[in-house]
Amino acid sequence: MLTLQFTTFPALETERLVLREHHLSDAEALFAMRTNEKIMKYIDRERPQNVEAVRAVITRFNEGFEEGYNLAWVIALKENPAQMIGTIGYWQADYANHRAEIGYMLHPDFWRKGMISEALKKTISFGFENMNLHTIKANINTGNDASRQMLLKHGFSKEALFRQDYYFNGKFLDSEIYGLINPNH
Repeated sequence: MLTLQFTTFPALETERLVLREHHLSDAEALFAMRTNEKIMKYIDRERPQNVEAVRAVITRFNEGFEEGYNLAWVIALKENPAQMIGTIGYWQADYANHRAEIGYMLHPDFWRKGMISEALKKTISFGFENMNLHTIKANINTGNDASRQMLLKHGFSKEALFRQDYYFNGKFLDSEIYGLINPNH
């Protein structure tokens, strides 16, 4: 069975970005993103009540890495690596089947500048080459056309539409599932 066995957190770099481990000092920036309705419009998750709740989330991210359950990066610009502008990572790893789910978010000040595309390209490559994933999946809200287009641009295919499979905020929501198979397997 596949396992994550990194002795230290795998920081990554792209042309403009640093993908690094979450720090408790990122809590205020992450709180601001997770309470920004423009960012969270299609991310169907409860909003944190305060910065302390986000510190607990960051602690869970880091513990999840240590225990091999997830791998969550902060997205930062190379010229300012301490300032979080987004997140990207692998969640809900299914090691028996060499699969993990990828997810991402970015502060609106950096939308439409190719930042998520750059981070996604790097993390997909890392997932296939360093984590030995066979399949990367993504689960999006059906209204999130920007994310759909991003996934299609990076070679993902729509695998499923689940009708009213997710209950959030008093409503049943549809989910679209996208997948990308490792071309080297």
